[in-house]
Amino acid sequence: MTGGVAPTGSSPIGSTAAAVDLPAGVEWITDPGDPRLADYVSLTDVALRRRTEPERGLYVAESEKVIRRALAAGHRPRSFLMAARWLTDLADVVAQARVGGIPVYAGDHDVIETLTGFHLHRGALAAMQRPVLPPVGELLAGARRVLVLEDIVDHTNVGACFRSAAALGVDAVLVTPRCADPLYRRSVRVSMGTVFQVPWTRIEPWPRGGPEVLREQGFTVAAFALADDAVTLDALAADPPERLALVLGTEGDGLTRHTIAAADLAVRIPMAGGVDSLNVAAACAVALWALRPGGSAPGGAATV
Repeated sequence: MTGGVAPTGSSPIGSTAAAVDLPAGVEWITDPGDPRLADYVSLTDVALRRRTEPERGLYVAESEKVIRRALAAGHRPRSFLMAARWLTDLADVVAQARVGGIPVYAGDHDVIETLTGFHLHRGALAAMQRPVLPPVGELLAGARRVLVLEDIVDHTNVGACFRSAAALGVDAVLVTPRCADPLYRRSVRVSMGTVFQVPWTRIEPWPRGGPEVLREQGFTVAAFALADDAVTLDALAADPPERLALVLGTEGDGLTRHTIAAADLAVRIPMAGGVDSLNVAAACAVALWALRPGGSAPGGAATV
């Protein structure tokens, strides 16, 4: 045995998974310091991963559902890493990886936890090649509903907004330069992989020039803010424009003054109980539902 990896097709001798017969092409890992596993190091270190993943052109997909959605979207895997039991559940993915020459690594939970920094409850990870983002104009062509996320720093909120966008008929999502990465592991996981489903890209520069680009493409720009002259969401939903861009701002401070001033209108969600605002992910879901194209759930089905 060399480099902490058992020979291909062998049983993982001396491990808790010693009874596992590895499929051909799968390598059993015993050393979390193996350089071939560098894509998975310290996944819980947000500052490190936020810098290194874009630099290296990768992102990490977690869980069977997310991995399958990434592959279905045409994203290219660099490698797979999973606990032994997922070799059966992902047998077709493992077989396809072998055909394509993509490395597949398996190991005990404690080895994977030491490598990644967390207990892998969902059992499987994939290091994926980060796709090239399309130009803004390409995404706006033919779109009716566009969601703009301005400087949202929490990855969980970004993922939740993408899930709402996918469920409620949004054609494209634009994220500003300082917005958290939609392809960060937590964003992808919270979105349930819908970040691969909704077309998105970064819009630069922002805010100066960004709202004007949307307006030039025929969009009415609606800034969600607690402005004195804001119209209610009910009023906007009663007669929505054909092409609408909804802009939501960062946690706490909300939208910048420049964005609010550059928008065509400010919009507020009516509140009760002395509450003045909602979490940005909750506000996003409420706004997108009220302003969904045609006023009915896409596909005619409603699920929570």
